[in-house]
Amino acid sequence: MDKDNLRLTSAEIGSLWTEYVSGTATDIVNRYMLSIIEDEDIKHLFEEAIDIFSEQKQQLGAFIANEGFPIPIGFNESDLNTNAKRLFTDIFCLEYLHIITMHGLLGHTAALSASTRKDLREFFDRSDDQGKEMYHKTIELLLEKGRFQRDPYFYPDSNPEFVSGQQFLSGFFGDKRPLAATEIVNLSLNIKKKIMSKTLSIGFSQVVKDKEVRKFLKGAQNTADQQIQSLSKILHADNLPVPVSWESDVTTSQESPFSDKLMLFHIGFLLQTSQSFHGAGLSSAMRTDLVLTYEKIILKNLTMVKEWFNIMSKNRWFEQPPLAPDRKKIAKG
Repeated sequence: MDKDNLRLTSAEIGSLWTEYVSGTATDIVNRYMLSIIEDEDIKHLFEEAIDIFSEQKQQLGAFIANEGFPIPIGFNESDLNTNAKRLFTDIFCLEYLHIITMHGLLGHTAALSASTRKDLREFFDRSDDQGKEMYHKTIELLLEKGRFQRDPYFYPDSNPEFVSGQQFLSGFFGDKRPLAATEIVNLSLNIKKKIMSKTLSIGFSQVVKDKEVRKFLKGAQNTADQQIQSLSKILHADNLPVPVSWESDVTTSQESPFSDKLMLFHIGFLLQTSQSFHGAGLSSAMRTDLVLTYEKIILKNLTMVKEWFNIMSKNRWFEQPPLAPDRKKIAKG
C-alpha cells in the first residue's frame, strides 16, 4: 500500500466538506465585522483571521476537487452586504472571534483525529496551530480591553479529600454539596457560548426578511435565554458569579448585512456544535440536578435543530453533503 497516495476515506471527505461550508459562513461574518470595526487592534485580528481562512479555503477545495468531488457552494459574497449599517459593537466582534475560534479548534481536532493521510494530518495540524495562536491573541486583547470574563475563584483546601457516600451525587433533596471545579468550568463555558448565540439571534432577528426565519430566530433567542437562566441559577445557588450578557452590544439597525440563508445557517450551526459542549458538561456532572438540567438542554436543542433543518430544506438552503452509494438504487438499474 502506497501510504503517500491513499484515497480519502468517507470520514476525511466529511471533515473537509464540513470545514469548508462552516468556514465560509464564518468568513462572511468576519468580513462584515471587519468593514464596521473602528478599533485598530481588533481590526488587525480580523484581517489576520480572514487571511488565514483564505489559504485554508484554497487547500480544502483542492483536497475535495482532487478526489473527484464537487467543491461545496458554501457561502460567498452574494451572502454579504458590506454597506449595511453597524449591527454590532467592536467589542462584541472581538467576543465573537474568540468564541468562534473555540469552535474552530474543536473542528480541527475532530478532523485531525479522523484523518489518515499524511497531507491531511499535516493540514489540520497546521490549522489547529493557527487556531490556537488566534485563541491566545483574542484572550490577550480581551484582557487588554477589560472584557475577558474570568471564571470563579476557589480558596484551596488544606489537604486532598476523598468522596464518602452517595451525598456527593445528590441534587434535589436536602443540602446539596457545593459545585465541583470540574462542573463549574463547563457551566461557565456553556453560559458564555449561549450568551453569544442569544446576542446573534437578537441582531439577526432585527434584520432578517423572511417571517418564518425571524420566528425561528426569536425562538432560538428565547431558548438561549431560558438555558442561560437555568445554568446561571445553579451558580447563583453557590454564590458564584455569572458571566454578563452582551445584548447591549447589538445596535438598533434594521438593515441586513447578511442573507437570510447565512443567518439561519449560522444559528443552526451554533445549536449543533453546542451539543458537544453540553455533552462535556453532562459527562462532568456528578450532581443529579446538573444531570437533569443538561439533559433538558440537549433534548430542547435537538428539537430546535429539527425545526432549523425543516426551514433550511424547505427553502433549498441546506447543501447536501457527499452520500454513500445507494446500492439498492444502483441494483435496480
